[in-house]
Amino acid sequence: MEVILKTAYKTLGNKGDVVSVRAGYGRNYLIPEGLAVVANATNKKIAFENAKQAAHKGLKLKADAEALLPLLTSVKVVIAAKVGEGGKIFGSITPLQIAKALKAKNIGVDHTKINIEHPIKQIGNYQAVLILHETVSYTLTFNVVPA
Repeated sequence: MEVILKTAYKTLGNKGDVVSVRAGYGRNYLIPEGLAVVANATNKKIAFENAKQAAHKGLKLKADAEALLPLLTSVKVVIAAKVGEGGKIFGSITPLQIAKALKAKNIGVDHTKINIEHPIKQIGNYQAVLILHETVSYTLTFNVVPA
């Protein structure tokens, strides 16, 4: 029996893949759980069109990410933090604070796409990796100053 996967399934494949499974497994588990649909002619056309639209959307997202790179190179990010003795910060600088600082400069980056290697607990210059797309990333240098 052939089915089209509606979601990525670890042992079978990715979303939109046409896979061959045993009839009982398809009828009794995959289809009732909403993980797949029967691979008839109509569903195959729909899956092909969805894959085509997803590819187009992926190219647009990549182009948007590449268009954001020149803006990031020209921006200086400064984050103010409360400081105690010896230049130690109360708490630490998080990706959410970096995202808010970028948003103040009219650059929208999701905080879940910002990677910091080590916790930032001191005043100084640091770097964070912004993952703008699967294939596009940027290393942002920012400054932490006392508030």
